[in-house]
Amino acid sequence: MTPVDDPRPAPTPQTAGLPQRLLRPAAAALSGVLLYASFPPRPLWWLVLPGFALLGWVLYGRRLRAAFGLGLLSGLGFMLPLLHWTGEDVGPVPWLALAAAEALFIAVGCLGIAAVTRLAYWPFWAAAVWTLDEAVRARIPFGGFPWGKIAFGQAESLFLPLAALGGTPLLSFAVVLCGFGLYEAVRRFRTYRSTGEIPRAAVAGAAACVLVPVVAALASLPLVDDSAEDGTATVAAIQGNVPRLGLDFNAQRRAVLDNHAKRTTQLADEVKAGKAKQPDFVLWPENSSDLDPYLNADARQVIDDAVKAIGVPTVVGSVVEKGSDSLRNTLIEWDPDQGPVDTYDKRHIQPFGEYMPMRTVARFFSEDVDRVQREFVPGSKVGVFDLAGTKVGMVTCYEAAFDDAARDTVLHGGQMIAVPSNNATFGRSEMTYQQLAMSQVRAVEHGRSVVVPVTSGVSAVIRPDGTIADRSGMFTPDALVAEVPLRSSLTPATRMGPLPEAVIALLAVAGLGWAGVSAARARRERGPRGRPGPAT
Repeated sequence: MTPVDDPRPAPTPQTAGLPQRLLRPAAAALSGVLLYASFPPRPLWWLVLPGFALLGWVLYGRRLRAAFGLGLLSGLGFMLPLLHWTGEDVGPVPWLALAAAEALFIAVGCLGIAAVTRLAYWPFWAAAVWTLDEAVRARIPFGGFPWGKIAFGQAESLFLPLAALGGTPLLSFAVVLCGFGLYEAVRRFRTYRSTGEIPRAAVAGAAACVLVPVVAALASLPLVDDSAEDGTATVAAIQGNVPRLGLDFNAQRRAVLDNHAKRTTQLADEVKAGKAKQPDFVLWPENSSDLDPYLNADARQVIDDAVKAIGVPTVVGSVVEKGSDSLRNTLIEWDPDQGPVDTYDKRHIQPFGEYMPMRTVARFFSEDVDRVQREFVPGSKVGVFDLAGTKVGMVTCYEAAFDDAARDTVLHGGQMIAVPSNNATFGRSEMTYQQLAMSQVRAVEHGRSVVVPVTSGVSAVIRPDGTIADRSGMFTPDALVAEVPLRSSLTPATRMGPLPEAVIALLAVAGLGWAGVSAARARRERGPRGRPGPAT
């Protein structure tokens, strides 16, 4: 599986014309568009495979400089539409800057992929390089931005059980391997048609790259279990809706709070009338009370009255002041008898949203940076609330994209996971569906029910097998009441944590090192200006 036997003919003056020169750049951009199209809300997860097959054709045997440029085009084709929601209310400049930054990461990864295509069994090494690139993007800069991880587009795919085996890194690796393997299989078939030769080891390797991920996913199916190991709990997810879309949605902060209190009180009336089942506990979304109930007596009273009406512990998303110049994005466990009894402060806070790094530079892209007058500070404690005897792990909105956030809550005893979120800032964009898919993947990864209460939708109840049991519409008040299975066993992915990602990263580094050594040896053998080197 080396480029030595590549059957492509040398370019002629006719085939090297302008249309031919544009073919590969156009294919690179198209490969990125296919990756984007495989993400929700479209049920087209399988498009990721021809997307990577096409990217494999684009990068195979390319010089590194060309690979960087082609990778950048692919990254832009992927990230520009995927992250369009980031400019929903602040204009195109921040969106374009973020998409370009993420595309640069992909371009660097594609440079490495082109290098390892010179190795035997290159799809394996290339998939490892892509997964390493995702790991880097998820950590730097400013704590990383994992959005666009290939695993998050696979919430409905046949590969999803691999999340329970090795988490999102293994899921991404397997999908990318299968895509690159498809191109290698096609390339081998073309070689056979032009030469009549069948290099058995290479053909077997190409087939393995396609089949092993599929077989591994099928073999992992027994790890996906939605049985109730610890009984069940009846949970209510409240979606109160917001008075307006966009960044100013919480300009009427009292209206947002009143909406959620009102819908909770309505649920209490429905329970009394026998129209709804009495929940064991209630979940409100992130930012359901942007009025600090510790400082604002009116807000405290509104929350307390609603919680007393429903009569069960309720988790309230609030903004809590931390000193005179900083805030915390806090989830508060509110008891109907004792009031606030426990808190969880969001640990992964959003750069350029909840805090403003490099404010002077950011102002160059958008004056909206000055809307962030008081910055949020991250918490440090893992959030697991005891809600009427059920241990519920707390993962706030943006944190669902980070592997450690959900895993930590499960390791600290969480029998189910809650992801209170606020997507009102992003209007009716695809953002809420992309984030919902993350929660589906987390459900399978850790074998836990996941409940997602959102201010404006889409709220959802997800079973441990990743299926959505119930969901709300967008920008409409709702209350989802569902009985969910509780579980305490740990999946292999939960037990191993970052180990699969570390192993894949080491393989990627080894492949890149091997490719570098091979390239240096080839240069020595060619000698100066391509002449053969001295005999040894």
